[in-house]
Amino acid sequence: MSASTRRAVPPSSTVLLLGGRSEIGLEVAERLVRAGARTVVLAARGADRLAGEAARLRAAGAADVETVEFDADDLPSHGPLLADVVARHGALDAVVAFGVLGDQARAETDVAHALAVLHTDFTAQVSILSHLALLLRPLRAGRIVAFSSIAGVRARRPNYVYGSAKAGLDAFASGLADALAGSGVSLLLVRPGFVIGRMSAGMRPAPLSSTPPQVAEATAAALAAGRVEVWVPGALRALAAAMRATPRAVWRRAPR
Repeated sequence: MSASTRRAVPPSSTVLLLGGRSEIGLEVAERLVRAGARTVVLAARGADRLAGEAARLRAAGAADVETVEFDADDLPSHGPLLADVVARHGALDAVVAFGVLGDQARAETDVAHALAVLHTDFTAQVSILSHLALLLRPLRAGRIVAFSSIAGVRARRPNYVYGSAKAGLDAFASGLADALAGSGVSLLLVRPGFVIGRMSAGMRPAPLSSTPPQVAEATAAALAAGRVEVWVPGALRALAAAMRATPRAVWRRAPR
């Protein structure tokens, strides 16, 4: 059994999507519903405006779709929210799919903006993942999906604020996945490259780009196989190795 694979954890009948409007998250939730999940809990700001997302998941086969108010940046709310969902539904397939890209140019002159990106993309993620692990361990069941990025492999000049947040998240989630080994709970770390979607609208796609459905398909397959990490597409693993070996003088001029 490879270091990137563990024994598969059975799927849950309930999917919790933290980031209820996320393109990738909704694609993953659809696939988990088709695989047998009966209930989906959509968590996002403005939960009363998630009717379209709820209808989409019902059309995919969900028997019940709940919506709950969720503000990723409100750290004190994380524990009570997750405890309530777990108390009502038990073990979960929890998909952590919120985040921001931020504005690199603004972050270089506006310290508050830089800190806001780091807060959402790293600190809030650590909070959610930690609470989920604490709640699911006693149940000895549950699966967690966290999304890293190729940007976290090595920070680049054009997006080092976002890249540094993803680097921290990647390290934390990798360690947590190892800590959960043998507990009955699993954590899958997904590392996509450039994703062509709403968050990247107006940007030139990078080599080895993917779409939300492609990321979701790879995620669902990795979950079913009991893996703890997956690159999307798989060729990114070799690219990541090349990125780490690139001389700094060359890397400094690398595009986004």
